[in-house]
Amino acid sequence: MKPLMARNSQDFSSKRHFHWTKKVGADEEDQEQERDRAHVHVPGEHEKKSNESQDKKSKLRPDQSSEKVITHDSVSPSPTAKKKLQAIAVSKLRSVLFQFAKNVRSHSPGGSGGLGPRVVGTIFGHRRGHVLFSLQKDANSQPAFLVELATPISGLVREMASGLVRIALECDKPAQNNSTNSSNSTNNSTNKRLLEEPVWRTYCNGKKCGFAARRDCGPKEWKVLKAVEPISMGAGVLPLDGEEEEGHESGGPSGGEGEMMYMRAKFERIVGSRDCEAFYMMNPDCNGTPELSVYLLRG
Repeated sequence: MKPLMARNSQDFSSKRHFHWTKKVGADEEDQEQERDRAHVHVPGEHEKKSNESQDKKSKLRPDQSSEKVITHDSVSPSPTAKKKLQAIAVSKLRSVLFQFAKNVRSHSPGGSGGLGPRVVGTIFGHRRGHVLFSLQKDANSQPAFLVELATPISGLVREMASGLVRIALECDKPAQNNSTNSSNSTNNSTNKRLLEEPVWRTYCNGKKCGFAARRDCGPKEWKVLKAVEPISMGAGVLPLDGEEEEGHESGGPSGGEGEMMYMRAKFERIVGSRDCEAFYMMNPDCNGTPELSVYLLRG
């Protein structure tokens, strides 16, 4: 009986030792799991808020960069836009300079800058006198070009009755000299406009008819132009005033030339170059063919 009791006591103690070791092992495993859980980082509320703010900033960054790009594009124009702006500025500058030059020419005495594509032309003179030819911008403006031809007005009337008349006025360009003193005079003469030339050679339908001289518009010439101002197109004879009638009766110089004859019409102006201009009389009764043409040439 003693040995049996001894065995039972040994078995019981071994079983108790086995359960204790098992429980101790389980406790150690639980402690290790708790340690592992303690090492795991659980974010707090403050960290969550900071992470959310960083996410929002990261989402907003591409939009902000695009906005910066857009504003950069809007501030700095493209090359095509720059070219357009430069072209507009150049065109405005040209228009201002052209208008300034036009005003200067129109206000200059005897200048041809005031003449446009349509001008008023008047041929007048005494019956036994020479031909005067004037060009005006308007019917009531001062003549921009007034020359006295050596041809008598009676001969011009006969030429126009026979058919078309072509009058050519030619002048020479100034000779170029090497001296310094003459260079200034040649520069001034080359800058002279075509209608400002003083002396012309005259040709009527290919025949040389002497010379023509440019002259200023005096009181007598202006009186004739004012008398025919209401007439847009036509020809006729102006009545003599009191002084001319007295001279005609007494045989004086003014009355000996006879009545004042005139022809007035619109002329179309064609500018070939600074040394060539043409004026064609506009007559609707001639089927587009001008009865009178005047050519100004400088060569």
